Amino acid sequence: MGRPEKPVDRTVPACAKLADFLRGRRTVVGLTYQEMADRMHGMPSEATFKRAASGAVVPAWDTIKAFVETTITKDEEFNGDLGVALGMAQELWVRARRATRAPYYLHKAPDPSLIASRADLGRALRDQHAWCGAPSPREMETKAGLGELPSSTVRRVLQGRILPVSTEQTIAFLLACGLPSTSLTRWRDGAVRAGVTSEDRWDQACAKLDLNRHAETSAESGTLHLAA
Repeated sequence: MGRPEKPVDRTVPACAKLADFLRGRRTVVGLTYQEMADRMHGMPSEATFKRAASGAVVPAWDTIKAFVETTITKDEEFNGDLGVALGMAQELWVRARRATRAPYYLHKAPDPSLIASRADLGRALRDQHAWCGAPSPREMETKAGLGELPSSTVRRVLQGRILPVSTEQTIAFLLACGLPSTSLTRWRDGAVRAGVTSEDRWDQACAKLDLNRHAETSAESGTLHLAA
């Protein structure tokens, strides 16, 4: 018999809730961490899965996704409910990332109605990124789609050096932060006040990005929009 698992680290409550969720799933299906790793051909490894459920760290989303998919229950498989479980996992993951990465002053999502200048827009975009769990530039590039939002641009926006270079990139940045497309109008108005776009230009960019397809893709993957 192996050593009993260490208690969940409860230093950060949001991280502990994520760990409890993951451990609960593993208990239900009755798998060891090694068996989970074997199912994934060692990627993630046993140690990575164990650390993900420790409460001491907030793992990468890919690790959380693999954890949930590996511990799919018979009921979830039969009813096609894996997306629901992934949505719950993402909500807990975002809250844990927010608790460990967001600046101390950020207690709610930024209000785009307060944007009145380019500087305001830059701060609001950075706060939106922090509020949604601070995904890496590479993660945002992947989520936005090929060629829509280069990771180098994301990095410079987060450093406060530039604004997105186009209206399309501004919208792609917000969508990559998990903002629902239904909330884009308020950001459009803020961007117009900041003088970086016009209503017509914004609406044309939204049409070009095909927001309906984006919404369908998010729904299929179980993604929850927590950034609004």
